[in-house]
Amino acid sequence: MSDFRESIDVDRSPEEVWAYLNDPSHLPEWQASAVSAEPLDPGPIGVGSRVRITRHVGRREIPMTMEYTEYEPPYVWGLQGVDGPIRGHVHGEIDPLDEGRRSRVTMEVDFEGKGIGKVLLPLVVRPQMRKELPLNERLLKDRLEHRTA
Repeated sequence: MSDFRESIDVDRSPEEVWAYLNDPSHLPEWQASAVSAEPLDPGPIGVGSRVRITRHVGRREIPMTMEYTEYEPPYVWGLQGVDGPIRGHVHGEIDPLDEGRRSRVTMEVDFEGKGIGKVLLPLVVRPQMRKELPLNERLLKDRLEHRTA
């Protein structure tokens, strides 16, 4: 069971949602705490690919490395933090609606704290995520439904 789970319906096909959502360059556009994101490995993304994400956590900017643990286009992805004091675990699914014309995006997030991260989780990270995950899904929906195709 994950700490946080949110779903939202988007007026785009699973393929369109997947292409936007799994392009690291778009992460700061739809994730409120993301400052930047860049792939660390050459070539196409797949299981084992790593992404460096810098996030606002509290008042600090913290870089972290996430590794894809699941990658099944255009329906399932998963990421796991591999360094830093706070390691996120993300599982996402895109379900087709209306014969594939629309999509339901579901994201589940939980965390593991290492060292000081054990203190930061209940004080900073979980309260921030409680507010941010629903906001992130609304931002994702807005970007996908209002950007030019």
